[in-house]
Amino acid sequence: MPSSSKPAIEPNDELEMAVDQAISACGGDMRATIRALIVANEYLETEVGELMKAVSHAYTRGRFHSYSG
Repeated sequence: MPSSSKPAIEPNDELEMAVDQAISACGGDMRATIRALIVANEYLETEVGELMKAVSHAYTRGRFHSYSG
């Protein structure tokens, strides 16, 4: 038996806990939960796009140099 006092949490258990938290945050309403997750995903996709543009622009301006090992 492992010496740690906490039981090992399986990755699937963490996912299930996150699902339960999301549903709980939306008052148990599955449609509201899905809607909130879609909105959050769209926001993150927009952020990634903006960061990619910023990095690309900085790279073309010579502010970033590729790693040469």
